[in-house]
Amino acid sequence: MRRGALVVAGLLILTPVLVQAQDPLARARQLYNDRRFEAAALAAEEARSPERADAVDLIIARAFLERFRESASQSDLTTARERLRRINPARLNDSERTEYLVGLGEDLFLEGASGAAANIFDTLFESPGPMTAAARDRVLDWWATALDREARPRADIDRQPLYQKIRDRMRDELTQNPGSSVASYWLSAAASEQGDHEAAWDAAMAGWVRSAFAADQGVALRAELDTLVQKLIVPQRARALAQPPEQLQQEWEAFKTHWQR
Repeated sequence: MRRGALVVAGLLILTPVLVQAQDPLARARQLYNDRRFEAAALAAEEARSPERADAVDLIIARAFLERFRESASQSDLTTARERLRRINPARLNDSERTEYLVGLGEDLFLEGASGAAANIFDTLFESPGPMTAAARDRVLDWWATALDREARPRADIDRQPLYQKIRDRMRDELTQNPGSSVASYWLSAAASEQGDHEAAWDAAMAGWVRSAFAADQGVALRAELDTLVQKLIVPQRARALAQPPEQLQQEWEAFKTHWQR
């Protein structure tokens, strides 16, 4: 069960830096993060110069990728790809190269090449470009969703290693960042996809309790875990234990009541 259509994946992921307010490139980045994609593209064009052409095209490419996700207009995707193709990554700094790789991965994902997209996203976790914790969560979600899409049509024996890879990475991520809502969700979801219903159940409960670390105090994560448990884990576990789903649902509701905030 995938999270909601990669809704958290759109922001530019560069670590914030102090910039002059009148800098059109900085303004373009802020407009992008405000999801004003057309305005971001126009502001980026104002910053165009021979020295900044690649950085400008990078912002415009990412803006049109996000527009495509909203509009499903092929012209938006075509524009994004044209801008990505003319970028020379050698002229980008480390942070911009990270952004460029995100754009390439997003483009591959949107065209259905989920395995290739996952491969691109996988390289970003050790990228020299700085990322905030929130930005890392976004890339982590892209990566897991791409692997999930790649795994679904495969035979069970081929799906298992992909979901195990997700579980291993999410476990490691939570060791470093217990506030990662993405890692908490996918640790449970990937276990469920493997048919490991007890581990999925335990991870959902642990994620519910650990959600206090999240920036929003766990509001979004708890909603996602609740849906995951009720729609997937409870029926799966009920079949395995030969118990009525209603009984397990009651256990889950009692658990939530005990740990309500």
